[in-house]
Amino acid sequence: MTITLKAAALYNILWGSWVVLFPAHFFTITGMEPLNHPMIWQGMGMVIGLYGLGYWWASSDPIRHWPIVAVGLLGKLFGPMGFVFNYLTGQASAQFGLTLITNDLIWWVPFFLILKKVHFTTNWKLK
Repeated sequence: MTITLKAAALYNILWGSWVVLFPAHFFTITGMEPLNHPMIWQGMGMVIGLYGLGYWWASSDPIRHWPIVAVGLLGKLFGPMGFVFNYLTGQASAQFGLTLITNDLIWWVPFFLILKKVHFTTNWKLK
C-alpha cells in the first residue's frame, strides 16, 4: 500500500507540474489543437499535483488515511466517466482519452485493493 501510494504521489506531482509548466505540450505531442484558455488546464494540473501530496501523506499510514485514498479513487472513476460523456457528445477527442490510462485506469485496482483492506481491517471506522 505504501509503495503504491508513493508511486501515485510521485506520478501525480510530476504530471501536475508538467501540465502547469508546459500547458501546451500534451496537445502538441498528441496532435490536438491547443486550448484557448490554458490556465484551466494548468488549474487541473495544480489539483492533480495536490492529490499527489495527499497520496504521499496517506502512504505513511494508508489504513488511517483511507479517506484520501477513497477521494482519489472516486476522482479516478469520475474522470473517465466525464471523458466518456464528453466524447459521446462530441466535446472531447479520442486522443484526450490517452490521459486516462496513466492518470486513472492503472490506479483503479491498487486503490480498490487498499480500500478493500481498510474495510476488512477497520470496517470503515474513521480514526
